[in-house]
Amino acid sequence: MLGAMLKGRLALATLALGTVSPSPSAGAAGAVAQTPALAPAPAELPAILAAVRAPGARAVLVNVWATWCDPCREEMPALIRFYRDHRANGLRLVLVSADDEDDGAQVARVLAAAGLPADTLSFIKRGDDMKFINGLDRNWSGSLPASFLFDGRARKRHTWAGPVTYRDLERSTAGLLAAPATPETKRARRKP
Repeated sequence: MLGAMLKGRLALATLALGTVSPSPSAGAAGAVAQTPALAPAPAELPAILAAVRAPGARAVLVNVWATWCDPCREEMPALIRFYRDHRANGLRLVLVSADDEDDGAQVARVLAAAGLPADTLSFIKRGDDMKFINGLDRNWSGSLPASFLFDGRARKRHTWAGPVTYRDLERSTAGLLAAPATPETKRARRKP
C-alpha cells in the first residue's frame, strides 16, 4: 500500500516528467487477462532487497513504477526488451509497483499487456514509504519512474530518477554483463 504522502510526492514528481492518468488506457490493459505468473506479490523492502541479493545474477535492475504513471508505462517496453536481450548474460529484472495492494489485478494486466516474461520478479510495495525510499537510495526523492542498478554482489552501481532508455542500460551494464574470460580467450590475449 502506498501512503498518501509518498503518492502525493510521486504524483508531483511524475507530473514534472510527463502526464499522470488515474489508470492505464482500457485498450492497452483491458484486453489482456491476468495471468498467475505475472501476479505481483505484496512485499516490504527486506523481501525486495533479498531479491536483489539472491545469488545467480551478474546485475540486477530494480524498477519502481506505477500503473497511473504514464512515463513509467512508456519506459516499460525498453526495460522488458533490455531484460529479454540480456537475461542470458546474468541480468535479473525486479519490478516494484507503487500502486496500492488492492490494485494487484490492474498491475498484472499492465505487465501482461507489456509482454513481461514470466521469470521476472514483480512486487507491489508494502510498508513505510520513507523506509522504502531511503532503503533503495537516500538521495532518491521518491519520484517515478526510478531505476536502480546493482552488481552481482548487491552493490548499487547506478540510479536513474526518471525514465531510463535502452541505451542508458547498455552503457551502465556493459562491464557487469560482459562475458567472463575463458581459458581460451585468456590464452588468445597473451599471444603476440
